Amino acid sequence: MITGAAGFVGRHVAAEAARRGTAMRLLSHRRSPPRPGPGPMRSVQADLADPDSLRGVCDGADVLLHCASQIGGTPEANHIVNARGTAALVADAQRAGVSRVVYLSTAAVYGRGTFRSARPGELGRRPQSSTSRSRAEAEDSVLAAGGIVLRPYLVYGRGDKWVVPGLTRLLRALPGRATSWNARLSVISVDELAALLVAVGLAPDERLSASVYHAAHPAPVPASELLRAVADCAGLSPARREVTPEEARAHLREDRDASYALDMVATDHWFDSTQIWTDVGRAAPGPARDVDFPRMREWYADQSAA
Repeated sequence: MITGAAGFVGRHVAAEAARRGTAMRLLSHRRSPPRPGPGPMRSVQADLADPDSLRGVCDGADVLLHCASQIGGTPEANHIVNARGTAALVADAQRAGVSRVVYLSTAAVYGRGTFRSARPGELGRRPQSSTSRSRAEAEDSVLAAGGIVLRPYLVYGRGDKWVVPGLTRLLRALPGRATSWNARLSVISVDELAALLVAVGLAPDERLSASVYHAAHPAPVPASELLRAVADCAGLSPARREVTPEEARAHLREDRDASYALDMVATDHWFDSTQIWTDVGRAAPGPARDVDFPRMREWYADQSAA
């Protein structure tokens, strides 16, 4: 069972499950999910904001991969969908005898700060936005039921409407280039994240050593390399002079969106993710410096034009 199957991550999870030949039930809200492959599949429509619509959706499922979330909007909407909706979904999974629940959360539950090679057990949650607070509450429901939580930081790839678009806005707003920014950042492509989610869902119990995992490339990417890849993907010409993060913050004081993007890359956000790769027996992807935005340049360009 895959929730959010028409969304950014969920549709990639469905494609990965189809590649493995796994029988699927795809749950979506407003949009019907695309058919991910030729294998056995059926679609279900339900609404996390309507607990009654979730009754029975998990019947017959062995594994629940919960990839649906409300991101942004009012605090009430976030609570209704992420916190209350997840609690109702998990309750139905328990009633139906689902053997494993895996929830896609976010490293944003840690709040703002500087994180260097941080492990889940070493960090306390200090969510600062209503979205992050409600996703932390969703985590609580999953963990109380014996489920597993994955926390990525920056996720990019086809369907991304946050990371690369946000960093593109930042680069366009900067008064100079950022080639000396050395903050280390945890990133992962949506394809790799989907593969990890499915692998955790299907792994034997004895292979999994944690209930909370960071999900990212094991090696962090320097902010300068990430921004260079974004600039190349967006077709932006390099500025002539160098600008420091401090100068950028002063310059962007009145630009809320660009300031938010700056917060993502100005300080270390490096979350140790080696445990998940070891537990599911997957080889990590190539060097972190090979951020492969260029192969998705056309998709990102089309989204920018739209």
